[in-house]
Amino acid sequence: MLASGDPVLDLSYKKFRRLPGVVCGLRHLEKLYVCRNSLRTLPENIVQLKGLRILALDFNKMENVPLAICQLRNLTRLYLGSNRLMSLPPELRNLQSLRCLWMESNYFTRFPRQLYDLPHLRSLQMGDNRLRTLPPDLWRMDALRGLWLYGNRFTEFPRVLLRMVDLEILDLDKNKIEVFPNLSRLPALRLFSYDHNPVEGPPGVGEEVLLVGEGAQEELQDRVDRKAKKEQEARDAEEAALAGDGPPLTPPLLSL
Repeated sequence: MLASGDPVLDLSYKKFRRLPGVVCGLRHLEKLYVCRNSLRTLPENIVQLKGLRILALDFNKMENVPLAICQLRNLTRLYLGSNRLMSLPPELRNLQSLRCLWMESNYFTRFPRQLYDLPHLRSLQMGDNRLRTLPPDLWRMDALRGLWLYGNRFTEFPRVLLRMVDLEILDLDKNKIEVFPNLSRLPALRLFSYDHNPVEGPPGVGEEVLLVGEGAQEELQDRVDRKAKKEQEARDAEEAALAGDGPPLTPPLLSL
């Protein structure tokens, strides 16, 4: 497998405590999966994999992000979920091509401000961490389209999210938020998940938004029914006008 020349290498579930040294010599690699091992760090010569675009290190034992990762400047996707991370190194800013960063199930108590300097980051997964608040200038991450914050420790809806008008996916499941604002001011939103929060019903959202949570199914059905009713009323009005039974389509001319 190592000698095949395939740009994809999957070494998941191998019980590695160290990444095999030969891997760092595979300079043709574009995707490397080393999930569910026992890695605590990576060798420094992983920087030789200059063409690497995807690196998956989920379910290992990393307490810090290896600095060598921060020199892989062509990375577009980095998966660090289910490790033991509490912070990110300043050098992460070097990953200017990064579009997707998943760090769920770690120990973050503060939002990492280093992420502000990743201009193309579109997908950020920080579910199952220990966040209580978000920085008030989070709106600066204007490239974000998907933000997963489920399973954190929010007791209030982070108001800064209302300024992130380009968000398409927002997940706040499994927090302790009692009141949600009207989210219809987020015009790009297409999926909002609020399940397992102590709220009585779904918040207000745009007509195109898919809701996930308590009472969402009823709200979505009501939306379908309202749409069907409007369409039927429009058809009835059109048929009546064509039959001459309804009001004229244009007002009569006034006599001079």
